[in-house]
Amino acid sequence: MQYDRTDARILEIVQKNNRLTSEIIGELAGLSATACQRRLKRLRSDGIIEADVSIVSAKAVGRPIQMLVLVSLERERADIIDRFKKAIKSSAEVVNGFYVTGDADFVLYITSRTMEDYEQFTRRFFYENPDIKGFKTMVVMDRVKAGFAIPVEVPDAD
Repeated sequence: MQYDRTDARILEIVQKNNRLTSEIIGELAGLSATACQRRLKRLRSDGIIEADVSIVSAKAVGRPIQMLVLVSLERERADIIDRFKKAIKSSAEVVNGFYVTGDADFVLYITSRTMEDYEQFTRRFFYENPDIKGFKTMVVMDRVKAGFAIPVEVPDAD
C-alpha cells in the first residue's frame, strides 16, 4: 500500500471531516475534484481508507452505559480465538474489539441501555461460552475523546 504526500494530505483532511466534497478536498490538497475522486477511490480500494463513518453519541441514542471489558480465554488455540473473534463481530453490543497481549486476551468496548441489559448480555455472551475463562468490566465514567483519526506519516520525497 503506497501513498504519496498528496494522499497523506487527503487522509488528514478526510479524517477531520469526511463529509467534504471532492471539490473542497481537492482545493485543500491542491488537486482538481476529478483527481481527488480518483485518489480517494484508490485509497479506499487499497484498504488505506477502511471505512467512512460517523461517530454517534452512545448517550444520545439511548445507550448511556459504556464499558471496557478485559476478556481472558480458557486456552489460546487458533480455533478458540477465531470463534471468539466471530462472536465479537456478530454482536451489536460490542462496538470495538481488540485481540491484545498482556493480562487479557481481548479488550472490548461495549454499550448498553441499562446495567440490567448489560447483565443479560454477560450471561449470554460470556457465561454461556465455555471458551471464556473470565472477564473484568470497567464502567466508563466519561468519554474524554472519541475518534478514529490516525497520525499520517508523510512519505519522503523520492
